[in-house]
Amino acid sequence: MILTYSKSFFKLCASSVFLVGCGATTLVSTPVENIDAIPLKIVELSEEEKKAWGHADLVTDTIPGMSVDKAYDEILKNKRGETVVVAVLDSGMDLTHEDLNGVLWTNDDEKPGNGKDDDNNGYVDDIHGYNFLGESYNEQLELARMLRLNVGSASDRAKAQLQLDKDYPEALQNKNRYEQYLQISTAADKAVKKELGKDAYTKEELMGLKPQSEEMQQYVSIIKQLYQFDDNIDDIIAGFEDGVKHFSDQLNYNLNKDFNGREVVGDDPYDFNSRGYGNGNPKNRFEDESHGTHVAGIIAAERNNGIGINGVAKNVELMSVRAVPNGDEYDKDIALGIRYAVDNGAKIINCSFGKSFSPNAEWVYEAIKYAEAKDVLIVHAAGNDGNDLDDKENTNFPNDHEYSGSEFAENVITVGALAPSYGSKMLAGFSNYGNANVDVFAPGDQIYSTMPNNSYEFQGGTSMAAPAVAGVAALVRSYYPNLSAAQVKKVLMQSGLQSKTNVILAGDASNSKPFTQVSKSGKMVNAFNALLLAESISKGKMTLDYNAE
Repeated sequence: MILTYSKSFFKLCASSVFLVGCGATTLVSTPVENIDAIPLKIVELSEEEKKAWGHADLVTDTIPGMSVDKAYDEILKNKRGETVVVAVLDSGMDLTHEDLNGVLWTNDDEKPGNGKDDDNNGYVDDIHGYNFLGESYNEQLELARMLRLNVGSASDRAKAQLQLDKDYPEALQNKNRYEQYLQISTAADKAVKKELGKDAYTKEELMGLKPQSEEMQQYVSIIKQLYQFDDNIDDIIAGFEDGVKHFSDQLNYNLNKDFNGREVVGDDPYDFNSRGYGNGNPKNRFEDESHGTHVAGIIAAERNNGIGINGVAKNVELMSVRAVPNGDEYDKDIALGIRYAVDNGAKIINCSFGKSFSPNAEWVYEAIKYAEAKDVLIVHAAGNDGNDLDDKENTNFPNDHEYSGSEFAENVITVGALAPSYGSKMLAGFSNYGNANVDVFAPGDQIYSTMPNNSYEFQGGTSMAAPAVAGVAALVRSYYPNLSAAQVKKVLMQSGLQSKTNVILAGDASNSKPFTQVSKSGKMVNAFNALLLAESISKGKMTLDYNAE
């Protein structure tokens, strides 16, 4: 399942709640005894800071970014690196985007559009990657598919039925609620515009209104309530629209036991030998199919081209592997997608997805082991349920431990999400965590990145934290190509910044832990430190501590 919350979705959540009632390190360049002594940033971030906070430096800016700009300014300025292919295993990517079209991986051995497998890699016309979804996109969650097709173990199907019985009525209730919010707020906004005789109005103009009728007083009161959450009423209404669509999709597709989104593809998704499906065009198919584009921009949007944003990494070619629908991904697509990326030169695979049930998890586990054998790093999002992944009840697939108590591969790094506020609130409220099963944290809340049709937007999720780490990994692999995938993982984990502060978990102020205890490393990824440590390891000046985590 795509692991993203849009900016407007957060707004609608905040608004809806209201409307119901109407680490120290030796690597930092500036020696700091304890980063917990850094004063909290109490001034609201500027618009420029909001758009690039993930690249900020904690010491200088008091924002828990990854010191990306500092790394470029002080370490990489006069250095040349090797090109690194990063596969974005995700929804389709906008291959024509102004900030991405110059950094696409191109299969030079394939002739575009001739309907032939020119390079004999098993995939026809795969110029910029491959599309394992065909023309499908809307999908069920795995729990609904398991019940429809009677796949998976009997115990998992029983759990799936319990989950469906709980989630479906909740989705229906939420859809009705958001439709009500949308109706009320739209009516109030329209009435205020008519009262003022304007197509748009400011907060000050609204506050200055002296409504004469009781009905108009109610409309003004509603807009005043909305202003407590955002100064842009259009954004809030758009958030309610997002909410209606989100829960409608759940009811129509994700939780609909009778829906079959796969029938247009033509394969048997539960038969690993049913191949030859999909096509060579991994571009996004639908207007709201934006996740892969947003993820790609975080990793490697063209830097310093005067438009849009700067991705974390330069010297990157992005390979688009379309395998994640609007619903739960199929194990077969993910396993084959990983193998495709590995076989076609990717050194890093970003996996910003996850699900609670995986009836053919062994296919993905074998693909992960295959990637490990080929020295490919897999960066995986931890998930957005606010759960402790060390609790075996909180299953999250894919993973690198098979729920066996120990990791079976050394090439998977699992990433939780940070928010742009250093201190007790720096863990994003949605982010999963776990002292054993989440490796690191990185910026993932309110991240500004590329969207289809040359647009840009804020989104949040561990989906955004994973590509931030993939970008740092790409920098390390570019400038220190002699380091293995396993070494790069250790470099990212051991070079991060620690903090002794207690952080709020799942947005619940009554539930907190020291930051050092919510991931295996106890650290937030730092590009500057990672490059310093990578250089020392590369030149044999230091060795990695394999017992550190």
